[in-house]
Amino acid sequence: MSTISVRWPDGRVTTETTGSDWLLSANQAGVSIPTGCLGGSCGACEIEVNGTVVRACISTVPASKSGQLTVEFATDPHW
Repeated sequence: MSTISVRWPDGRVTTETTGSDWLLSANQAGVSIPTGCLGGSCGACEIEVNGTVVRACISTVPASKSGQLTVEFATDPHW
């Protein structure tokens, strides 16, 4: 597995391992991602990764040709 630079919503940049769990990576970076069901159905943990919405509880850190990922908190008007 390789590593990738991740810019978190608070502006912090960390180096993460591709294929690692998003919730674990965020926790180790000191970033709190809200969770609900931990099974992918509720949507509480949605984040945007380079503009694509993913559910952090069931997704892993992907590779990127640029070697960088930008994470933003997804906004859901129902939460």
